[in-house]
Amino acid sequence: MPTLLIIHHTPSPNCQELFEAVVSGATAPEIEGVRVVRRAALAATSADVLAADGYLLGTPANLGYMSGALKYFFDQIYYPCLDDTRGRPFGYWVHGGNDVTGAVRSIETVTTGLGWRRAAEPVTVTGTPGRDATEACWELGAVLAAGLAG
Repeated sequence: MPTLLIIHHTPSPNCQELFEAVVSGATAPEIEGVRVVRRAALAATSADVLAADGYLLGTPANLGYMSGALKYFFDQIYYPCLDDTRGRPFGYWVHGGNDVTGAVRSIETVTTGLGWRRAAEPVTVTGTPGRDATEACWELGAVLAAGLAG
């Protein structure tokens, strides 16, 4: 059974709301045959990454960059997973107070280095998430899971 690994850093209620929407989409009842695994960025390991077939990444934008927790995740898994995960699909969401440009750029840089294939447009949200943001996150989760299912 294919596995979708959701790696997230959710330090705020806004980030938690987006994370829950992603999980809801990824685990929608109409998507069958995909195992969804959730790991906090500080707890995810290279074994988790190697065992998964696709990835969803979630982070706040902190000081113009991805969160330190997601950066730590990438630092830990980069070389152990570099050769074995090339071409695997991924998606991501970023939440920021007013700008997410640097966080998006940093995620794109690392995932390009890993050779991962972006399977959906990123979801970027500034300020308090509204209905459009949570629906976009739900769709992001569903798209990545459905892509692995069939």
